[in-house]
Parts: sequence; C-alpha cells; structure tokens
Amino acid sequence: MALHLIKLCVGADSLEDLREWVSKRAMTAISAGLDPHTIHTTRMVPKRANELLDEGSLYWVIKGQVLARQRLLDIRCVIDAEGIQRCELVLGPEIIETAPQPKRPFQGWRYLTAEEAPRDLIGMGESVAAMPEDLRRELAELGLL
Repeated sequence: MALHLIKLCVGADSLEDLREWVSKRAMTAISAGLDPHTIHTTRMVPKRANELLDEGSLYWVIKGQVLARQRLLDIRCVIDAEGIQRCELVLGPEIIETAPQPKRPFQGWRYLTAEEAPRDLIGMGESVAAMPEDLRRELAELGLL
C-alpha cells in the first residue's frame, strides 16, 4: 500500500488557484529547458521517503477540505542560500481531483495512509466529476458525498 503526504495549500482558495500555480511553475520550468514538474519546498524531510516514492502522492487541503493530489516523483534534500537544509518535493504536473474530505488545519505536512486517503473523483462516476466544486464541497460537508 502506498504512503502519501497531506499538506495545506496555503494561498489557494480553489482548485483553479492550484491549477494556475502549477501551470505557471510548469511553464517557467519548460522555458528554462527543464521538465514541467512542480517543486514544493518544505522544512522537514520525510523519514519514510522510500515508501512515499512507491506510488505516493501529495494531497492538498484547500479551504478545509482535501480536494486534489499530485504524484510524488522525487524527494531531495537541499541546502538553501542561508545554509539551512530544506526538502524539495518534486511533484508531477497533473492535478488529480479527489472526493472532498473535510480536514482541520495543521502545520507542515503529515503522513496519510492509503486507507485514509480520499478516492479520486474520476473513480466516483461522471455525474460526481461533472458537479461544480462548490456543490461537491457542500455535499461533502453534509456527509452526502
């Protein structure tokens, strides 16, 4: 079973905000001759990196609900300009929508087991995937989705 990370998507108010951020990062990378991966820098390095890189994803919490994930492609330790060790999470360019799942605020990232992770939205049927994001959020908050 895959192990995942979960993190608050600070600054994003919607899936569209996250998509725009990822798209801008990908275009910047492509224009520099690099692969279109997103790199998210964190302070702490996951100790279970091998498990995470075995089909793991980073799940994004947006406005109190898990709404999307990105595949984890690599985890790199780097030293920043101030000489402090950081962790770069290299993420795939695709945003995969998930079934909305309420999540309280927390700091940093947390591990997320495959059993706890929300299902991909596409796996819930076309009618659910076609719903507007706001409606899916409301239904999830009511426990109906």
